[in-house]
Amino acid sequence: MKRMVAIGVVGAVALAACSSGSSAAKPKAVAKVTTTTTKPPPVAPLTGLADPTGIAQTRSLVSIKIDNDTYISRPQTGIDQADIVWDEVVEGEATRFLAMFQSQTPDVVGPVRSVRRTDPLIVWPYGGIFAYSGGAKYAVDAISLAPVKRVDESAAGSAMFRDSSRKPPHNLYAHPAQLFTLGGVPAPPPPVFDYAKPSAVTPGVRVVSVHLGFAGQWAPTYTWEPGNGVWLRSTNAGPFVVKSGKQIAPQNVVVLSVVYAGGVGVIGAEAQLVGRGPAKVFTNGREIDGAWVRAAKTDRIALIGADGKPILLTPGQTWVELPNTTYSIDVVPVPLPATTSSSKPAKP
Repeated sequence: MKRMVAIGVVGAVALAACSSGSSAAKPKAVAKVTTTTTKPPPVAPLTGLADPTGIAQTRSLVSIKIDNDTYISRPQTGIDQADIVWDEVVEGEATRFLAMFQSQTPDVVGPVRSVRRTDPLIVWPYGGIFAYSGGAKYAVDAISLAPVKRVDESAAGSAMFRDSSRKPPHNLYAHPAQLFTLGGVPAPPPPVFDYAKPSAVTPGVRVVSVHLGFAGQWAPTYTWEPGNGVWLRSTNAGPFVVKSGKQIAPQNVVVLSVVYAGGVGVIGAEAQLVGRGPAKVFTNGREIDGAWVRAAKTDRIALIGADGKPILLTPGQTWVELPNTTYSIDVVPVPLPATTSSSKPAKP
């Protein structure tokens, strides 16, 4: 009996010990931390800007020929919303625009004009829709060889219309939204240029403006506007504005000096955009000198700096100027700060 009591006491002590120990050793609840990573929005291939809606990932390029022949064609409509605009010399040393739309969709663009021999060399690597009013047989034959879907006035249907308030042939306009539905490929197109990251330091020389020596009314000047980070475009007629009153103001101006086969300003002349030539890039208030290089028309044009590295543009709109190699390019640099001497004059 005593033995059983002893065993009972020992058991009770052991049970108390186990009960006490298990209570002290119980682990505390730890809050579960959930980490999520936010995927950055896709980037529009022709601007380097964020594409939060993803629209630029789903459609091809729409290139539209835009009139710039006379004051009658101005102000143009919708070109301020183009991703890239090319300014090429045509007959009589006038210029004509080729506007590339991909990330934005203005309601109306124009006036729409005819194709030129230079156009296939511009659009060849990028495909998509090529919209124009018509053209000489040699120019139409040339664009017919390019990997684009051609849409002229006769085949456009409601995608183009005539504005009765303006005189022909400067009164043909296009609806890009309808042109986008016509099935151009590839979708999306490959990038035309390379873009710098927002934190990148822009090389080059700080400049105030650049003037390009095109003929007469077609000679543009771009002036740096640091407040908005853009280059304000003007001609001898004043600020270059669109119908809405907005001044053309791209983030980048790319100047590719080229030779026009057959002679600059001659009917049927073609900018030689395969090979190599001088290039000046104006971006973020600076001028970067280098070269443009292109081995074949199926390749895009590469911009190479004097250091042999690719020239990176600021994300945003780009205007590409194609002056003949004989045209002047007048750059106004930012004046250097005045220096003062701290040395004291020698005593007599």
